[in-house]
Amino acid sequence: MNIFECAPSPRTIEDTGLSTSFLVGLVSKTLYEGGILTPTQISDVIKLPKLICRQLIKEMTSLQLVEAQGLSSTDDIKSDIRYSLTDLGNKWALEANAVSQYVGPAPVTLKEFSDQIRSQSISHEEVHRNDLDKSFSHLVIPNILKSQLGPAANSGRSMLLWGEAGNGKTSLAEALGKSFRDHVFFPYAIIIGNQIIRFFDETLHIEAPAPEDAPRIDQRWVRCERPIVFAGGELTLKMLDLSFEETSRFYEAPMHLKALGGVFVLDDFGRQVETPQDYLNRWIVPLEKGFDILSLHTGKKFTVPFDQLVVFSTNMAPSDLGDAAGLRRIYFKIHVPSPTEDEYMEVFEGACNRLNLEWKPDIIKAFFKDKYVDEGYATSGAHPGFILQHVIAACRYQGEPAEVSAEMLELAWHNVAASKRSHTVSPD
Repeated sequence: MNIFECAPSPRTIEDTGLSTSFLVGLVSKTLYEGGILTPTQISDVIKLPKLICRQLIKEMTSLQLVEAQGLSSTDDIKSDIRYSLTDLGNKWALEANAVSQYVGPAPVTLKEFSDQIRSQSISHEEVHRNDLDKSFSHLVIPNILKSQLGPAANSGRSMLLWGEAGNGKTSLAEALGKSFRDHVFFPYAIIIGNQIIRFFDETLHIEAPAPEDAPRIDQRWVRCERPIVFAGGELTLKMLDLSFEETSRFYEAPMHLKALGGVFVLDDFGRQVETPQDYLNRWIVPLEKGFDILSLHTGKKFTVPFDQLVVFSTNMAPSDLGDAAGLRRIYFKIHVPSPTEDEYMEVFEGACNRLNLEWKPDIIKAFFKDKYVDEGYATSGAHPGFILQHVIAACRYQGEPAEVSAEMLELAWHNVAASKRSHTVSPD
């Protein structure tokens, strides 16, 4: 694991990189929302040290924005003095709210953000064969595929996983992301000019515990595992831009930006409303140059690092996705084949074990020959699990113990969507 550094805890207002007026506005909004608070409670909200919060309270006292309300009701001899807004302070808070209703951790500057993302680049990760073996231990995949995926992961560039539906492309992408071991740092929010962009997302970012000997860092940053972010057929080009909320008047970072330093999986590529070529066009500069260009509603444009492993996962052949110029930006194009008979049997056995069903290889071999060899259906790694779930449901309906039999497999097969072999894509 690489050990990345993060900014130390600031000691003065100047150390935060933020203006006093901005921070006074943030504290004013915090008090307006929270009522009577101590500097410690304010510190918990805006994630700046109590020392700086006291400096800000002192400044606000001189401006007659706050007034003391006595000691907090606690048995602690070190209890804090409580503060509330004055009438002038309430007016100040309302004016600050008119600019942005953001209340929460103080943001970091765009430069600090960009410098941190570059310092913890995904290119620093080194994925070795034993890492992939551990990450892929729950999957049945040919060794040649691991030999292709390993270099692609180490490159930190883009890759295309293509092949028949149900053969584990999404699972491969997720397992690949979980092979990364580094801890990285993300800010709660970023400030550009006077505009706030909320970045940390607890639904996407997994916090990582700090080592016991880790130095105290700026609490505006969160230690996280490298993220794995999925987008599917619901993705639109508009979702790759900053999202501005007219009422609250601050931004939400787009999901691909939240994947910085990790893996962004565009699943079901080709199933989105816009064409695959539109997405390749949108990402030509980021994939080629390593930075993205975003715009504020004011028209101001700015650049951010585009440092992530982008995985396009599709059932379509590469030639159907876009022109040569767009496809050239995808560095690795990896075909995920349909399982062989041996691999299919291994997947089926594993599914039986998970569902507590007796493994009957002779029956499954006969079933495989009947459906996939004689009738020409395409094999799929997803079929065994689907089939067995239908077998269990049918047995339960009939009031019988769940059992894998030729009769039940035939019944279940009618409920499985399978493609004819003649419709499969060719790795050539």
